[in-house]
Amino acid sequence: MSPTRREALRTLGLGVVAIGLSGCTSETSARSAGHTPPPGSAGPSPVASSIVAAAGLPTLRLWTAGPGEVTPAAKTSATRALQLAGAWSGGTGRSGAATRLTAKGYSAGLVDALTELLGDAEAAVTDVIDAQYGGILTSTASVLTVVRQQLVQADGSRSEYGTTFDVRLVGGDATWRITEIHPAVPGPVAAQISRAAQAALANPRLRLPAAAQADIKAGTIHDSVLTSLATLSQRHTLDISVLRSGHPLLVFGTTRPSDHPHGRAADVWAIDGHPVVDPANRALVVDFMREAHATGPWQVGGPVDLDGAGSAYFTNPTHQDHVHLGFLS
Repeated sequence: MSPTRREALRTLGLGVVAIGLSGCTSETSARSAGHTPPPGSAGPSPVASSIVAAAGLPTLRLWTAGPGEVTPAAKTSATRALQLAGAWSGGTGRSGAATRLTAKGYSAGLVDALTELLGDAEAAVTDVIDAQYGGILTSTASVLTVVRQQLVQADGSRSEYGTTFDVRLVGGDATWRITEIHPAVPGPVAAQISRAAQAALANPRLRLPAAAQADIKAGTIHDSVLTSLATLSQRHTLDISVLRSGHPLLVFGTTRPSDHPHGRAADVWAIDGHPVVDPANRALVVDFMREAHATGPWQVGGPVDLDGAGSAYFTNPTHQDHVHLGFLS
């Protein structure tokens, strides 16, 4: 196990490190913030059946699309690979990964790209906290997959690791193939962070995944973003998917820079525990989009365009599963 990996486990998932897989995407948009690109119904999984109860880990439950998902097959392909690779027993993290992946139709070459999920623990289970589109077009997709891995060592000690992967795929309809994997790589922890950043990390109504926490600790998120989220959290509990690291550098499929890599954006995937993607929650999401705009972002994206020809709101297939808040500074 590398020193970086050990430190990530000691800090309960606040560290994330780089992996890569060569693939067929060649545009700069294939890159993710904080990443130097490389030179590719929920139920118990058969893969998890050998993870014995004595390991003290929950049964692996594979991510499954719920109501309202756009092109769920792309997300299924992305999440399944990470979960299959990141779940094992009997110390078969690295040694058994190729077998676990190829048994489900994935390339064994993915093993080299998933080193950080393949430690030397006795057993592990990897959960998907959220799978969000970084972009979805007719034949290409970016699935931002937020994961948490629980591990048990041979001596019975437990640890957790968390990160976000930008999984790139090509395909269409029901068939999607992974071409690249870009992990979140936040900067080093800053010597000092703003009061807004400190408050965000201590706010129980802001549910921040590991990469987002690390972004804030690195001091790379603008206070405008954090102040907006703090204001919104006075009325709601917010599940954040992505702040900076792990997000594509460019708006997917374009040459326009994204606000995320500059620390000027936040994506919310659930409001008060209600997923944005579920059409049953549309009224809540619409109200939230209006509330969010009142806190200062120059643009709010989501499942609905609330101003038609105006520029304050927008929608597209990518933003059916989250609310995007983008800031100018």
